[in-house]
Amino acid sequence: MRRTILMAAALLSCASVSFAEPPKQYEVRDFFRNLERSTFRLSPDGKTVAFLQPYQTRMNIFVQSLDAKGKLQGEPRRVTSETARDIGGYFWKGDGRLLYVKDFGGDENFHLVSAAIDGSGVKDLTPFEKVRASIVDDLEDDPDHVLLSHNNRDKKIFDVFRVNVNSGESALIAENPGNVTGWVTDQAGQLRMAITTDGVNTSLLYREREADKFRTLLTTNFKENVQPLQFSADNKLIYVASNRGRDRSAIRTLDPATAKEGEVLFEHPEYDVEGLQYSRLRKKVEAYSVVTWKLEHKFADPVAEKRHATLAKKLQGYEFELQSHSKDETRWIVAAFNDRTQGTRYVFDTKSETLTRLGELMPWLAEADLAPMKPISYKSRDGLTIHGYLTLPKGVAATKLPVVINPHGGPWYRDVWGFNPEVQVLANRGYAVLQMNFRGSTGYGRKFWESSFKQWGGTMQDDITDGVQWLIKEGIADPKRVAIYGGSYGGYATLAGITKTPELYAAAVDYVGVSNMFTFLSSIPPYWEPLRKMFQEMIGDPTADAAMLRAVSPVNNVDRIKTPLLVAQGANDPRVNKAESEQIVEALRKRGVSVQYLLKDNEGHGFHNEENRIEFYEAMVKFLAQHVPVKAGV
Repeated sequence: MRRTILMAAALLSCASVSFAEPPKQYEVRDFFRNLERSTFRLSPDGKTVAFLQPYQTRMNIFVQSLDAKGKLQGEPRRVTSETARDIGGYFWKGDGRLLYVKDFGGDENFHLVSAAIDGSGVKDLTPFEKVRASIVDDLEDDPDHVLLSHNNRDKKIFDVFRVNVNSGESALIAENPGNVTGWVTDQAGQLRMAITTDGVNTSLLYREREADKFRTLLTTNFKENVQPLQFSADNKLIYVASNRGRDRSAIRTLDPATAKEGEVLFEHPEYDVEGLQYSRLRKKVEAYSVVTWKLEHKFADPVAEKRHATLAKKLQGYEFELQSHSKDETRWIVAAFNDRTQGTRYVFDTKSETLTRLGELMPWLAEADLAPMKPISYKSRDGLTIHGYLTLPKGVAATKLPVVINPHGGPWYRDVWGFNPEVQVLANRGYAVLQMNFRGSTGYGRKFWESSFKQWGGTMQDDITDGVQWLIKEGIADPKRVAIYGGSYGGYATLAGITKTPELYAAAVDYVGVSNMFTFLSSIPPYWEPLRKMFQEMIGDPTADAAMLRAVSPVNNVDRIKTPLLVAQGANDPRVNKAESEQIVEALRKRGVSVQYLLKDNEGHGFHNEENRIEFYEAMVKFLAQHVPVKAGV
């Protein structure tokens, strides 16, 4: 359930750093313009690669042939012509068709659209008003169908359909009785499991065949998580990530005949383990993965381990991920990256062990000019270890720096190591950036997660404050030049920070953040309604916890705000309604406090269109420069 709602760290040395020349300062737009090319995917036969590339400023799908050595040949051919918004996710359906997700105005009512690779036969497979669709199974071995779910019948719940990708013809496979929050298929694409909730208890349902009725395998409180990952090759066992009877999730098998978990296949003493890499071709688990301070792998298969070792030797100095492969698993798309670059994409041929370059995502940014992200940890005031990341500007001593505190969204999420354009644009302008995984951040075990319950504006906020104090004590931060910026829950934490500890921050930027706990909880999307009781246990009950929620609602504490504030909001946000931003802006303006407000009518929970992204970050950088100036050399 924690995934659905959804470091071996050493303290950074503060020694001086010097360079012959300061690093180049780039334009803000260079960090947030659309990528040159991205999201490469191989066709099942491995002969064609698809990718996203700008067309009339929007990211659209293009395809290009590969020769026998994996090199691009000919010219790219455009498949889609979306001009309102970027295409986000897509995948191949056979060698001649692509399916992609389309969003309308940022409202997150995603539709699934089908198109032939020559651009013909474009068909919306979910042509309904205000409907949110998602893939249940792409049915890799069925050339004509996919399983998808949508909420056309009832906006609160999702039924499952088998849909013909050519004609759009749809057949109901499972009608949601009202409590199903997730569906799981077996290796043959048969719908075999359902995840249900009564608001606080989660049940796993199972059936032997699609024609059978579901029966309950097990029921746990939502705090215990038995997350189905996939069926075994023979469909007799289920791989799960489970923290049942333990603090940290581990990979195990679950026997549906007995509802008992088997031996632990992989665990980590400090972190939750939820990643599983499986080969459909060879019908075996290849590796397990865990995020410590960055992604790590434990191999269970010599073929996968050898492949990884070969790539590690060829890509020294970079992390890498396998992002796509041909059906015979002889060709792979490899993403090579680190904390200073989005990196380069390659085709890897397992037979010849050759790595062929496809392209760099952001060739206009030089890796050498950008700043490394280092893992750190500090103690909270009540003794918890808080892990995080510190990015220091290049070319200056790490002493008395202007700092931007950047709490993540979620809040049941976590920051990870890697390239982050928000962090890099700030570091490139001379700011140190601190990201902390405050209590409640996922991946650190159940106890750490549960310690955040009903602590919005409480100990969760204290963890952020303690990070600021740690930076000051270490001599890294100039206490008079500390700003706070965050999105979603991070936006709430920004507003809570300038109401709870207003003396700490010289500037604040709230991006689609919550300001009023009552209006936030009353305006959640309809498809979150089955989880309302759980939200009330995790965040607070508007009736039973009214006094607490009132106290931690920033809008009720605007009289304490003295920090200059920039607020950004999407008008179509289904999660954090625009009223959340407008309440805080109106309340401050009534007091005569100047607040800068950026509202976009064609955006939702965050700005996705290129021109809106650039406008927001340019406004943020200008705002920070005004209130938290970067002095020469520091």
